[in-house]
Amino acid sequence: MAANVEEMFSVRETPWHGMGRVIESAPTSEDAIRLAGLDWEVVPQKVYTEKGIEIPGATVNIRTSDNKPLGIVGDRYQIVQNSEAFAFTDALLGEGVRYETAGSLKEGKIIWMLAKLPNKFKVLGEKVDPFVVFTNTHDGTGAVKVIMTPVRVVCQNTLNMAIKAASRSWSARHTGSIQGKLDDAITTLNLAKKYMEATQETFEDLYKVKLTKKKIEQALENIIPFPTEMTKRQEENITSIRNDISMRYFEAPDLKVLDHNGARLVQAVADSGDHMEPLRMTKNFKENKFKRTLDGNDLLDRTVNILLAA
Repeated sequence: MAANVEEMFSVRETPWHGMGRVIESAPTSEDAIRLAGLDWEVVPQKVYTEKGIEIPGATVNIRTSDNKPLGIVGDRYQIVQNSEAFAFTDALLGEGVRYETAGSLKEGKIIWMLAKLPNKFKVLGEKVDPFVVFTNTHDGTGAVKVIMTPVRVVCQNTLNMAIKAASRSWSARHTGSIQGKLDDAITTLNLAKKYMEATQETFEDLYKVKLTKKKIEQALENIIPFPTEMTKRQEENITSIRNDISMRYFEAPDLKVLDHNGARLVQAVADSGDHMEPLRMTKNFKENKFKRTLDGNDLLDRTVNILLAA
């Protein structure tokens, strides 16, 4: 059994799930945007009814590369071009930031670029790489955001937890001046450092939460409870997720070397969230999973809160 488990865990893919294009050779955000196929602009156009009557107060954002409509927005909506959204990241390059991948979601409505920060961090003695994702939307659903996504190097798990002591995501200001871009870059680096330090402290607290097999079973029942009324499919799905987390907790080679504690269970939950095969494969599975990587893992947050409240 052990050999099979070792082989199974050795094929974990990165948290980005094959999304986007590799752009490690890009020296600037302009190069990264071009290599990722994001070198197009968004232009506003008026909106008309089928009878040719203009709809007041509304415009539609059009992508110049193929005239694809990206979303209808109010006429006061300010377009932020891809080049503008990512321009200030070039100021980070002087601090050793490296572009990794970039791409789009929802057919261009959301664009993103991922960069690896130069800082070195360890969580419970294990190397964790801090990544930052820059996102922008063109359909009116949001602004430019900067999101922390720390990744355990040994198994490619994303520790994207909501931590009370530090923000995991924040909005980036847009300014036309070089000084403004540098100010944003410095703020980004400071917030990233604070988040990673808070992550380290949280795992140190989780490490002190000792677990027995019975406590693990009880914790999973609280983390993923059965609803009062549920279908047979819901029961099977919840049981499957619980079993997957439990299996990873006890059998994942990188976790077997740890003591039985809360930090190990949290990492098992993260491992399951990133790498568990879907219960039902859908057309947009990878895209949805990538978006959850950015937005955060509710199950991971619930696990941390339950363990630290015990």
